[in-house]
Amino acid sequence: MKELLRTTDPVRIAMAMALLEGEGITAFEWDVHMSILDGSLGILPRRLAVADADWFLAQAILRDNGLWEE
Repeated sequence: MKELLRTTDPVRIAMAMALLEGEGITAFEWDVHMSILDGSLGILPRRLAVADADWFLAQAILRDNGLWEE
């Protein structure tokens, strides 16, 4: 597994997951329940990860749709 995206924006995560799912790439969202620790303020980032074999293609998909962060 490789981390693909790290953000505090839940809309960005949902958009990335929808794009990846549409291309047949399974993405895993890590740190979903960390809001318990920050009091639901949204200051802790959530991470999106994909299998190593899918990372290059997933990166290209996010880059083409303006979601890639370097």
